[in-house]
Amino acid sequence: MQKSFCLIIFLIFFSPFITAQEIGVRFGDMYGNNIAIDATIPIKDKRIHTTVSFGDNIGVDALYDFAVESIFRSPDLHYYAGVGLSTLFATEFKLGVMGEVGIEYSFPRTPISLSLDYRPAIIVLEKMDFVYGNFGMNVRYIFR
Repeated sequence: MQKSFCLIIFLIFFSPFITAQEIGVRFGDMYGNNIAIDATIPIKDKRIHTTVSFGDNIGVDALYDFAVESIFRSPDLHYYAGVGLSTLFATEFKLGVMGEVGIEYSFPRTPISLSLDYRPAIIVLEKMDFVYGNFGMNVRYIFR
């Protein structure tokens, strides 16, 4: 009950700052998982990028994309870069810091975006590790 109340307060407080939202699917390698629910929430010229991955385990990534810029002055083609936290709920709990760099194309006449990204991570909890194979493709629906 208390979590629901906090979520409602958060949404009420931040809803004036949210201009659009994207939600979709991410395919690729995420700690052995291979499919995820992927979402972005734009905040001015930056955004929050979250992923919940499924498969053998459950993983959650929350990234702050501090750079979301046009390529070749195109309103539809962007690159993005960010950092954030990554967790994995498995037999061993893992927590780490993750980076992200990617390229994204939003179709001008349909509310669909496609992106390719790379997310290396440094795991600091349960056992120190470097995860370097996190390549993925995102297909998201854009709410306008």
